Amino acid sequence: MKLSNLEKFNEIVIQMHDNPDADAVGSGYALYRYFKSRGKKVRLVYGGREKIKKSNMLLLLKELEIPAEYIKNPEDLGIPELLLTVDCQYGEGNVSHFEAGHIAMIDHHDTARSSDDMVEIRSHIVSCSTVCFDMLTQEGYDVNADLGVSTALYYGLFMDSNELSEIRHPLERDMIEFLNVDKGLINKITHANFTMDELETAALAMIRFSYDENKRLSIVKSKPCDPNILGLVGDMVLQVDSIDVCIIFNQCPGGYKLSVRSCDVEVGANDLAEYLTEDIGNGGGHIDKAGGFINEKNYVDIYDDMVIESYIFNRVEKYYDSFDVVYARNAFDSPDGFELYQKKPYTYGYVKSTDLFESGTEYRIRTYEGDVRVISDDDIYLIIGYMGEVYPIEKDPFYKKYKAGEDKFYRTFEYAPSVRSMKDDRNYEIMPYAKECVCRDDAKIYARPLRKATKVFTKWDYEKYMYGKPGDYICYTYDDEHDIYVIKRDVFIETYAKVK
Repeated sequence: MKLSNLEKFNEIVIQMHDNPDADAVGSGYALYRYFKSRGKKVRLVYGGREKIKKSNMLLLLKELEIPAEYIKNPEDLGIPELLLTVDCQYGEGNVSHFEAGHIAMIDHHDTARSSDDMVEIRSHIVSCSTVCFDMLTQEGYDVNADLGVSTALYYGLFMDSNELSEIRHPLERDMIEFLNVDKGLINKITHANFTMDELETAALAMIRFSYDENKRLSIVKSKPCDPNILGLVGDMVLQVDSIDVCIIFNQCPGGYKLSVRSCDVEVGANDLAEYLTEDIGNGGGHIDKAGGFINEKNYVDIYDDMVIESYIFNRVEKYYDSFDVVYARNAFDSPDGFELYQKKPYTYGYVKSTDLFESGTEYRIRTYEGDVRVISDDDIYLIIGYMGEVYPIEKDPFYKKYKAGEDKFYRTFEYAPSVRSMKDDRNYEIMPYAKECVCRDDAKIYARPLRKATKVFTKWDYEKYMYGKPGDYICYTYDDEHDIYVIKRDVFIETYAKVK
C-alpha cells in the first residue's frame, strides 16, 4: 500500500492504539502532518479507559504540540470516511472500536488482517515509525522539513527498539542517520521515562533471577512494565562479573516481551532472541542487545498450557545444544562430507572499493546481518550477490573467480545496498558504481549442507559470526582452506552446481 492510494479520501481519522506509546504517537503524528499537507481533513485520535498519563508521553505531546484527541465514547467520533490505524490493527484487543466507511492499517506486528486491501504490515521492522518513515520517503515527503515530525519518528523508533539496541534492518540504521532530530528534546524526554513505581519494578526484577553457572547465563522475570524497563534491567545484570548472557521477560498485552543481552562472542543476542520467538513471534537486534515478542495466541496454539517460564528455560537449553562454532583461522581438521561445486554462469555486480572512496578511507558495508568494516584499497573489491548482499573480496581471488565486465549492473533489491563513510558520516549507494561480472568456469568451492546450525567466524571478522541454519551450506574456496563462509540454501541451489 502507498500513502498516495489513500489520498482519494478527504476525511481521514488516524487512530492509535489505546494508551498509545511513543511509536504510535510518532507514526500517527507524521501521517497526520502528511495528509494535512495534502489538504485533507485529518484527526489524530485514541480511545481506551483513560487518557495518556505517562510523563514522557505528556512531555512529547506538549513540546511538539501534537493534536492527539482522547475519544472516550465511540459515538463522539462519528463515522469518518477513512479510519487509518497505526502501530495497531483494527479489531484487536488493544484498539477501541470506531465505525468508519473504510479501514486502512499500517503496523509492524505479525497478526495482520486485511480490509479493502489497504494494509501495510512489515513484521520484520522493529517500529511502525520506521514503516511510516519509508512510506513517507517513497512519496517524496521531506520528513526533515519539520523538526517535530522527524523528532517524533526518531523517538518512536528509539523507544520501540529499546533505545536503538534492538534494530534489525538496514532501513532502521538509515533512518537513524538520516533524520534531523532535536537531540535536546530527546534527552529531556528520555530522562522522564520512568516513574518511581517502575524503578521499584526494576529493583524487584534484579533480585528475582535464576543463574546457570556453566553457561554464565541469567534469566529474569519482571512484572508487567514499560518495555524499556527490561532493557535497563538487562544492562545492569550484564555488568555482573560472572554473567555473560541474560534474558529478561514479562507479560504484556497480547503476549510476552523479551529483552536479551550478551557479551559472549559465540552467543549473539539477536540469534538467541530469534530462537526464543521462532514460530510464535518475532525477535532480533544487535549481537550484544536484542529483543523480541511472543504472540500469546501462537504460543498457546503450539505449547498449550506450558507456563512461559518453563518454555524459556527449555528453549534456552535447546539453543545451546543447537549450534556448532567454526573459526576460519583454524580451517577444518577433516574435509569429510565436502564436495566440489562451481558457480553457474550467473551475473553478479562488483565495485572496486577505490571507485567509491580514495585509498585508506574507512567505511561500513550496510547489510542485513549488520555493518561490516572495510578500508578502501586497490586490492579490495565488493561483490553484490544474488539477494543484494554485499561482501568484500581481495583482488586476486576476485579475478580467479569472476570475469569482470564494463557494462553497468542493474538489479532491483528489497533494500538497495549502500556503504557509510567514516570520513564524512554519510551513506553512499553502491549500485551507481556497480558493473557486471560473471563467474568463471573454474571458480570452484568445497561445500556441504549443514546438518546443524553453525556460527562461522570468517577471516574477515573474528568478532562477529555468519549464522547458518540446517540446510544452508558451509563452504571454503578451492585454493584457500581458511576462506570459510556460509551461503543460504536458496542462494546456493540457485547459483552453484556440483562438479561431476
